[in-house]
Amino acid sequence: MLVHICCSVDSHYFLQKLQEEYPKEKLTGFFYDPNIHPYSEYYLRLLDVKRSCKMLDIDLIEGDYDVENWLDAVRGLEHEPEKGSRCAVCFDRRFEVSAKKAAELGENSYTSTLLTSPKKSLKQLQVAGDALALREGIAFVAPDYRKASGTQEQNILAKEDALYRQDYCGCMFGLNIQRDQQSKLADELFVPISGQVQPESIEERIEMYEKRWKMEEHGIPHKIIKQRFLNWRLSMGLLRVRKEVVPAHFLPYSTLKNEYTRGKIEYHIGKVHHMNRDEVRFITLAYYNALQSTDYTCVQELIYNPCSFSEEVELRSKLGVTPYDLSIILVVDKIPEKKIEIFCQSKTYSDVKEVLITL
Repeated sequence: MLVHICCSVDSHYFLQKLQEEYPKEKLTGFFYDPNIHPYSEYYLRLLDVKRSCKMLDIDLIEGDYDVENWLDAVRGLEHEPEKGSRCAVCFDRRFEVSAKKAAELGENSYTSTLLTSPKKSLKQLQVAGDALALREGIAFVAPDYRKASGTQEQNILAKEDALYRQDYCGCMFGLNIQRDQQSKLADELFVPISGQVQPESIEERIEMYEKRWKMEEHGIPHKIIKQRFLNWRLSMGLLRVRKEVVPAHFLPYSTLKNEYTRGKIEYHIGKVHHMNRDEVRFITLAYYNALQSTDYTCVQELIYNPCSFSEEVELRSKLGVTPYDLSIILVVDKIPEKKIEIFCQSKTYSDVKEVLITL
């Protein structure tokens, strides 16, 4: 039996139930989910599915990440709600490819771990699965493992085996609608031009889960814990000196009350220069290099390849900034002597992240 897999939280429980119910059936996992965005989230879910299948001794096949075809298929349905017509098209697309793969491999049936997702309509899934199975001359197996406290058992198992628990289905359209309803930032879709790994970003989670895999392989005791913290994202930052755009690097946790300010350098304390409005501060690249033991030749180079987020947070403290200070700190090639304009669109917010610790 070919088993289409959407994520490890759904598949880990579902696959074990299938192994119990169909002990003579050889199960093959098929990870086909071009609906998952961005690609880093897709990779992270695949990574955890690989771990789950390894634990359960189940072979896994990865399908194509044909995102362009998926986007074409749901075009015009971007604003549909969860369980709406966009979801139906999404299921059809994934089930169609899964049914074809099952027939190609000579399987006589296929199923999907989407059946255990509490956010999905079981009836909607079964209609789509049956129709596409009929087309390929195979059967669609649709067990209801949600009933009889199945969802609770699934959650307990996911927690026991420390699976990656995503909080959106994977679709960027669904994510934006969900975050709007929650009045939260869709920071999963933020990727800074610098490539700097942001706190509680998908990229940070990938680093942690890859490290966890290595620790498991070497038998190192560990635990993933949760931590509440103040998060930050910069969506736009611009410095103009006498109406000319000047390269400037915004240090983490730089914020402005109204997204725009203007003024001039009024005084300096040591090598930290202060603007006369909105608590804005400047340091030169030379001073940045001295404090960070780096050798950047220009600010533009720094913008596209900065130190790590945590190292730049430490830099704020080296500059005498308190842990509660959210003032803008800009790194420039030379301190401006003329009229300054700053645009800064950034957001700070309470957030929770996972942290891997060694026991």
